Amino acid sequence: MVQNPINFGSNKKETKTERPWGSFEILCKGPGYQSKRLIINPKSRLSLQTHKHRDEEWVIGRGTAQVTIGNNKIVLGKGESASVPRTIAHRIENISEIDPLEIIEVQIGDYIDEDDIERLEDDYGR
Repeated sequence: MVQNPINFGSNKKETKTERPWGSFEILCKGPGYQSKRLIINPKSRLSLQTHKHRDEEWVIGRGTAQVTIGNNKIVLGKGESASVPRTIAHRIENISEIDPLEIIEVQIGDYIDEDDIERLEDDYGR
């Protein structure tokens, strides 16, 4: 007997979204939350950014990251995590020269959308 999988959130199948630093895909989405899988290319990083309406939790699934949260920079490996409160400047960087970095990001807040990003620094001129 085949059982239907549990559906957490939307039935909409999200596709991979390419970015200059790698890609992301939305894993699940619901009222006030969303989870994403980010793949960051070797020696690449996301913009230094803030969000007004959401907090983020990052869990390293594969690779080694240098994360900036406020004035703190820390290195995280597989299975380690970090919390990013809304309005705090943050960035994720893949410090490997060879291997991709895989992160599961959980966003929690009253507004979850890509336009809730204020870029403070960006390697790609966005």
